[in-house]
Amino acid sequence: MKNMPWYNRLDLPGVTFVLFLLLAFSSLPALEGSGRDLDYWGNFLRFTDQFFPPDWSILGQTMTGLWETVQIAGISTFLASIFSLFLSLGAARTISPRWLVFITRMLLNIIRTIPSLLWAILAVVLVGSNSLAGVIALTFYSTGYLAKFFSEAFESADLKAQKALQSLGSSRWQAFQYGLWPNLRPVIWSHCLWMLEYNVRSASIIGYVGAGGIGLHLKLYAESADSWNKFSLVLLCMLVIVTFLDFTGEKVRKSIREKLEGKM
Repeated sequence: MKNMPWYNRLDLPGVTFVLFLLLAFSSLPALEGSGRDLDYWGNFLRFTDQFFPPDWSILGQTMTGLWETVQIAGISTFLASIFSLFLSLGAARTISPRWLVFITRMLLNIIRTIPSLLWAILAVVLVGSNSLAGVIALTFYSTGYLAKFFSEAFESADLKAQKALQSLGSSRWQAFQYGLWPNLRPVIWSHCLWMLEYNVRSASIIGYVGAGGIGLHLKLYAESADSWNKFSLVLLCMLVIVTFLDFTGEKVRKSIREKLEGKM
């Protein structure tokens, strides 16, 4: 092993890492600025000085907009989780036939190719400028990612328990419910909670194009030269919500892990 050439010791992860390094170093020209002699630090300080102190007078309307944002994120994540669970079964190589895997994965690739902001524009064209457009956009966008995550979880799962139950006469659904699902549940819930947190941020952005939520407020404050302190209050409130979701998600995942370990 010691006398082997270095290139014979490269496996797929090693080759991938080398390609990543080549991409990173070949992308260094992208760090070039405009070429003008600008006071970057001074510009940054002048910009951030307009953020403080936050304008607490708009807290009421900010919370109303954020609540709509959370509602959009919540219902879209719920719908996407349901759709993704079924699609992921068709995309998992260890569960579905090859032809179905190919069709399902191509569909998911098409969905992920379209950014959330473009999904929002399409939804606004279809149903108008309202929160329903935001729900439609984030449901499609989230389904593309959650189905991919779920299918990878199915493929990496240990199928011994499921196959053992089937050999004892259990149906495919019973084998899935009692042999495979208990081990996958923490992973599935973890992905869903992560997607919910992500959608809260995304719902804030798609509001820029009229898809509901706090995004419209952010757009108005950003376009007004003297409203950056209002902008900062919205960001502060979003930070509180995202942090709360992060801690809640960790508590839920820890609780599920402890229950599984207790059963073992």
